[in-house]
Formats: sequence, C-alpha cells, structure tokens
Amino acid sequence: MANKISLTDVTPTRRFGCDIRALLTPNSVGSTSGFLGTMNLAPGEIVAAHYHPYSDEYWFVAEGRLSVRIDGEELRAAQGDALFVPRGKEHRIENTGDEPALVVFHIAPLAPSPELGHVDVEPMPFPAAPPPSVGG
Repeated sequence: MANKISLTDVTPTRRFGCDIRALLTPNSVGSTSGFLGTMNLAPGEIVAAHYHPYSDEYWFVAEGRLSVRIDGEELRAAQGDALFVPRGKEHRIENTGDEPALVVFHIAPLAPSPELGHVDVEPMPFPAAPPPSVGG
C-alpha cells in the first residue's frame, strides 16, 4: 500500500540548527531501507557537523544557496544541484545566501538503531530539542 506524508504532518526539529522534517521513515510509512526528509535553512542557519557511520546521504538543493563542507572540502551548492555524502564522511551545511534554502535528503541504508545513525562532531545549536522521529 502506498503512503503519503505532507510537510504539515511532521513536527520539525531544530536540534541540529535548522528546520528538519523526517518524512518517509520506518515510523511514518514502514520503510525498511532508508528515509527521506527536508531541511529548511533560513539565511545564516546551519546543520551542525556530523557523520553517519552506517548510511550514505543524498541531497537535492530545491531552493537557495549553500556552503557545504564534506570531510574538510568546501563546496558551493545552489538550486538544482545534487550532492552525495558517503557514509562516515563528516559534513556541515550553511545557508550563505540571502534567501531561504530547501534541501531534500535521503539517508540509506538505515543504521541498526536510530541512536547509532548520527554522530555529532560539533555542538548542536539546540540540544534540548527532540531528535527527528525516524524509528526502525
């Protein structure tokens, strides 16, 4: 059976520095191989540096301009660009533009458990905020 999730169905988290919504997840649709979500970054907002020991991450910049650091390499990304972050590679995102940025992301495969899927490298901007509801 197909499942549909809307952005308004998901409570965002700002734990990592911007509005992140985990949309298609084991919790929401019963996915078993990965999950899809969005990152909305206002000008100057970031996603704090982290890595995924079990998963690759795929990004599509739907709107805006970003500065991206992947294992120390600086990249610029703009609307229409897609990026690939291999598992284990430290990465950080910053909206360096004057307009909001929207990134659609997919993470796969799933980690053995949600708490093992994300390793922080720098302090989270909002550590008291709840993590995304991924499950699995």
